[in-house]
Amino acid sequence: MLSITLGVSPLVGNLIATALTFIYVFGLVALMNFCVTRLGLAQDISRKITHIGAGSIIVFLPLYNDLHWSKYLNVTIFVVWLILLIQKGFFADPNDEAVKTMTRTGDRHELLKGPLYFVIMATICGTLFYKSLAGIVAMASLGWGDGFAPIIGSRYGRWKYKIFSDKTVEGSFSVFIFASLASIFFVRLILPSELNIKRIFLLVVIATFVEGFSPKEVDNIWIPVTAILTANFL
Repeated sequence: MLSITLGVSPLVGNLIATALTFIYVFGLVALMNFCVTRLGLAQDISRKITHIGAGSIIVFLPLYNDLHWSKYLNVTIFVVWLILLIQKGFFADPNDEAVKTMTRTGDRHELLKGPLYFVIMATICGTLFYKSLAGIVAMASLGWGDGFAPIIGSRYGRWKYKIFSDKTVEGSFSVFIFASLASIFFVRLILPSELNIKRIFLLVVIATFVEGFSPKEVDNIWIPVTAILTANFL
């Protein structure tokens, strides 16, 4: 834990860890804005890199001291973005960093859908399911699985199918691959005593099917909800 490493109190250690999450997230958004504005990075790619990066914020959880209430400050960055997304979704300028890096078309109202659902679910995972297998797999599946799916599917997908929205077999397969790899990595990092490969694979398989059935945007709710419910019933 950071508080032990630095010889500071649990509260101070958790505040430092929280500050690092702010630097990480706002730095990522600024970097993606630079790539879109100066380097011509496609907005759909920028959006998904931001999505994957936001899901990876759980990498900071090992820095939190679990014995102090301030461990729940890990979701502060998501609460801040919850407020920002609502404000930007209604009033942001088209050149706003969030609009350029988190939307498909540059329509600010998109911030009130997928991105907003994401931070709501991330807040739930960081509080009600703090450092639990359910919360970790939910975030890994949401961030990495759902993050890579449209990148792979839109560029390499050949076998298409449609239930509520257009999907590809390749995109769905990438959900399973990246969600599995990320889940194993983060569980081993955050909660090594709970590392159970078979159980993780089962949770990810179910999350993969849910992603294939989910309409666009709503999958940011259904994927983590399914992972959490399944983890608690198995």
